[in-house]
Amino acid sequence: MQPLHDDQGSSQAQWQEQRQRALEDLIAQTSDAMITLNRRFQVLELNAAAATTLSISEQEAPGLDCSAVLSCKNLNRMSLCGTSSCPLTRVLQEKRALPHDEIIIGTKPDHLSEVSVSVTPIVQQAEICYAIFTTRDMSALKVANRVRSNFVSMVSHELRTPLNSVHGFIDLLMQGHMGKLTEEQHTYLGYTQEGVQQLISIVEDILLMTRSDLGQFESRQEEVHFRGLVRQLVLSLHPQAIKADVLLRDALPGRLPSLYIDPLRIKQVLNNLIINAIKFTPPGGTITVTAQQVDQNFMRIAVTDTGYGIPGEDRQHVFERFYQSNHSQQSRMGGYGLGLSIAKLIVEQHGGTIGFDTVLDKGTTFYFTVPLYRGQSQGE
Repeated sequence: MQPLHDDQGSSQAQWQEQRQRALEDLIAQTSDAMITLNRRFQVLELNAAAATTLSISEQEAPGLDCSAVLSCKNLNRMSLCGTSSCPLTRVLQEKRALPHDEIIIGTKPDHLSEVSVSVTPIVQQAEICYAIFTTRDMSALKVANRVRSNFVSMVSHELRTPLNSVHGFIDLLMQGHMGKLTEEQHTYLGYTQEGVQQLISIVEDILLMTRSDLGQFESRQEEVHFRGLVRQLVLSLHPQAIKADVLLRDALPGRLPSLYIDPLRIKQVLNNLIINAIKFTPPGGTITVTAQQVDQNFMRIAVTDTGYGIPGEDRQHVFERFYQSNHSQQSRMGGYGLGLSIAKLIVEQHGGTIGFDTVLDKGTTFYFTVPLYRGQSQGE
């Protein structure tokens, strides 16, 4: 029996060696760039695809700081190094993998790459020891998306003009400029005006998304006192909260530093998050807006509800465009699946990040970070 045992041991060793060789070949030959970083933000290793993408040799990179190799930027070309938006910082703080975030990597102007990145932490003895960056080039997909965005933008522009005309004429009718209306006529025109306004809002949202895809989305950042912005928004959404029988309130701390934001855009983010919370919070629930400074550069703003929570199968799709949940409340509440996508777009335009925590039948907290005012000039 002993020789058979030796044969089995030899076969097992050969099998393990074959698997190891296959794994090494996979990493070496894959077209996806793979970079391993330690907790000190130093490059440990990278594969051939990463060396080509970053225009650096495989022997030169190990030991260098990741800012000298990756130099991550968001799609608006704002540097993520040293901020809470840095992919590795997010993984270390949240202690979980970061899937499919779109960023720009590279330190040389002629070797910048727009990629989809996933960051996988490697845990040993209950502590993250290092992380693996895996990136996939998005250039070809971006070209196809740009063609699609141009078409959608053209159609949306053509729709906006007649819709605004219809809205204006309905308004004139309701004000009695074409003769006195009966109560029933006024009611039905009101329904019509509400539908047209909804269509205009959809067109405006689609235009905003396509402008972003085409690189034409801009924010006009300035010093903003956040407390006033929140209270103004809470007051404007109060009627919707009353109609849904939920309590809408802010729980802001006594002192808040000024923010460096585009007030109209951040108001749109909060508006989308609060309306979403109102939709998915049952009668008698509460929605609370809070804010807290997280470091010397960013403030964390959160909208917390006591609603239904987000089912597990929906969580990875929350920020996808036009995604519709199968939740029983979705069909009742309506919507077209752009609110959270737009919120993510605006937050990232400001160099911040957005995410959520949820517990079924307990509630959901959506949170995002925005920059503090540090004497920046407009457009900086």
